[in-house]
Amino acid sequence: MLSADETQASLTGAWRLMLGKADGLRLLDLTADGFWNSFFAIIVAAPALIVGWVGIANEIGDPDAFAGRFSMLVRLATVDIGSWVLPLVALALVARRAGIGGRFVHYVVASNWASAITAWLMLPSALIRLFLSSASQVSSLVSLLLFSLSMVLTWRMTNATIGRGAAFGTAVFVGMFVASLLVLFGLQMLLGISVPDDVGAQSLSGLYPG
Repeated sequence: MLSADETQASLTGAWRLMLGKADGLRLLDLTADGFWNSFFAIIVAAPALIVGWVGIANEIGDPDAFAGRFSMLVRLATVDIGSWVLPLVALALVARRAGIGGRFVHYVVASNWASAITAWLMLPSALIRLFLSSASQVSSLVSLLLFSLSMVLTWRMTNATIGRGAAFGTAVFVGMFVASLLVLFGLQMLLGISVPDDVGAQSLSGLYPG
């Protein structure tokens, strides 16, 4: 388990990368231990993610059965964690062929910590979902704005981390985004999660960590 200082340094480094500042890499532990420790970011993100899972589970789970809502929450968590980790596994298989073998560790470490920041960035949207209908204009607008902001920050983090220019960084960003969507929708189908149209956009915002 990482210390508070190590966690803070990692989050600070990821945030600087999300602002487009490549010197954020200096604050990240890019050793083998740092690579595996970066997945501790999932624990850091968990409280914010849980709020989102609860809000969605309350909307699409059985409103009259606690067990039904809890089951839905567990399935949502599985989808969320899967859409976080599995695209990184896929990237590991193609990193060398894609020309980013030398930056794979850098990207995974930065992406994990950036995803934790993104999860907390989306927290206001998740809190609104708990108290307002998902169809409300306020909830939809906040979700859209925060999701758009998180995508911009993630794109900047990718460019700064890969260090091969905007075109190459954008290609990596798009590829990882598409991979995350494929995993997300695939797991939703596999686990029998049916998201109504009026909840769909916000569910995507809550389930995709960035």
